[in-house]
Formats: sequence, structure tokens, C-alpha cells
Amino acid sequence: QVQVVESGGGSVQAGGSLRLTCAASGSIFSINVMGWYRQAPGKQRELVAYVTSGGITNYGDNMEGRFTISRDNAKNTIYLHVDSLKPEDTAVYYCYADEVRVGSVHAYWGRGTQVTVPS
Repeated sequence: QVQVVESGGGSVQAGGSLRLTCAASGSIFSINVMGWYRQAPGKQRELVAYVTSGGITNYGDNMEGRFTISRDNAKNTIYLHVDSLKPEDTAVYYCYADEVRVGSVHAYWGRGTQVTVPS
């Protein structure tokens, strides 16, 4: 079983910066993709960014520029740095990790961390 835990959320003033951390732990075989989604109140969950074990990154629509994802493979940990925060960045940010085993891939999700940017 793999546990995924996010941290680093909170309330940040508009224009500020934030770094979220996501760590995967447990009986890990091999993790390929790790990434972040977010869900704002009343909206669908949307992709923020993901990063592969090889360091390839991909960002969701309108996410590139202010969002930077990075990864420490040795720690099975990823980070999301957000600059110039806006009220519309207010959401629950969820982390996921794709564990790869022979013949299968399983996605594990964290419980989310709240980011609030007051208007």
C-alpha cells in the first residue's frame, strides 16, 4: 500500500508565493508519474502539473509560468511552487502518485491541502 500526503497549504495574500509538498511512502515498488490537481469550490478538478521519474514535466492549461513542479526521486517527493498567487488559485490541491508494477499501474491520491488566497 502506498500513502500520499500533501502539506504546505494555507492562506496566502494575493501576490505571494507558496510551496506545496507531496510525499509518497509505504510499500512502493516503483513510482513513475507524480502530480498535482486542484479543485475550486463548485468547479471540476483540473490538472495543475505532473512530473515523471525521468524529469519530464507537463502543465495544465494556463498553469505554465506561475507554477513550477519539481521532484526528488530518492524521497518519492514532489513540490509545487506557486508564484504571484491570485484569488482564483483558491482550491484544494490534490497530489497523486502512479505506482507501476508488472502489468499494472495504480494511482494513489492524497487527501488534499487547502490553499486560500483572499480577495
